[in-house]
Amino acid sequence: MSVMFENTEINKMQLTNRFVRSATWEGMAAEDGSCTPKLMELVTRLAEGGVGLIITSHAYIRQDGQAGPWQLGIYKDELINGLREMASAVHRHGSRIVVQLAHAGFFANAKLTGQMPMALSQVKGFAKSPRREMTAEDIQGIMESFCQAARRAKEAGSDGVQIHAAHGYLLSQSLSPVFNKRSDAYGGSVENRARFLLEVFHGVRATVGPDFPVLIKMNCQDFLEGGLTLDDSLKIGTMLVEGGIDAIELSGGTFVSGKLNPSRGGIKTEDKEAYFREAAKLFKENLNVPLILVGGNRSFQLAEQLVNEEYADYISMSRPFIREPDLIKRWESGDLRKAECLSDNQCFGPAMAGEGIYCVTEKKQV
Repeated sequence: MSVMFENTEINKMQLTNRFVRSATWEGMAAEDGSCTPKLMELVTRLAEGGVGLIITSHAYIRQDGQAGPWQLGIYKDELINGLREMASAVHRHGSRIVVQLAHAGFFANAKLTGQMPMALSQVKGFAKSPRREMTAEDIQGIMESFCQAARRAKEAGSDGVQIHAAHGYLLSQSLSPVFNKRSDAYGGSVENRARFLLEVFHGVRATVGPDFPVLIKMNCQDFLEGGLTLDDSLKIGTMLVEGGIDAIELSGGTFVSGKLNPSRGGIKTEDKEAYFREAAKLFKENLNVPLILVGGNRSFQLAEQLVNEEYADYISMSRPFIREPDLIKRWESGDLRKAECLSDNQCFGPAMAGEGIYCVTEKKQV
């Protein structure tokens, strides 16, 4: 049997394979962030298709942290029932589900929230409208919101939570010298820039307890001039491991990183796949923690090789599952053709139009 179909566990969360559906934005939630039948159907198809661990779309923990329309929310108790239905649907098919907790910070959508977006610091060049610089009290308030969101996820029957600290979201901004130019205890040195994230993590851990998996998604680099470096991300990873994080999903890039953004195009050959693999190797060599690698994974053979050669413990994908929710079942059956995803990012167009995310190319071919 391939190593990819071994039974493993992350802090007692039993997984039937090493494939993870990485969080995305599907544009399928209701306007208030609640689960819809359409979103429920999507996660059910992923579970039926054999994905071992499904990470939900990025769920905003406060209304002022919403990034986009029809985004999943976890900011109030009234949303728990829908999340519970989602978790139950996944469990019926033997998969596990983790809720990703997020706040967009600088990149929150003011038209949706009705509020001026908050930022760690006033920085120029990334937005035309003003931002409000966060106070220490704001930081503590958001930390508490992460904790309450984690409580809701646990009450909803999810198998864990993932703290979103990648791709230029608020906690990613706090780690990055480009966005964090504070002179107080939350800015300056890498230890200070990591303080906000570590306080969130420790608060979430205290809220959910030691036996509930708490994962993090973080950047290896921002790929911005003066942004988060690989050396600093390794130091932050070390702090998280020492604090007891259960797994790290390693990604990279931000909304404003150009061609080096998290969802790169043109992945037509194997050498362009797994574009964070070298950073993952360094993380595996230096950190004793389960590592989930996302970023352009398309081939079963390469996924298996990366696990066997200890670049990662789990392989995470998002866009391939938009086209093929049953991809893992196909691979398990012996059909090892690479994922059919063309990495053209056209799938986000329908979501922006309010139709929900789907593979435009596949629909044209049909």
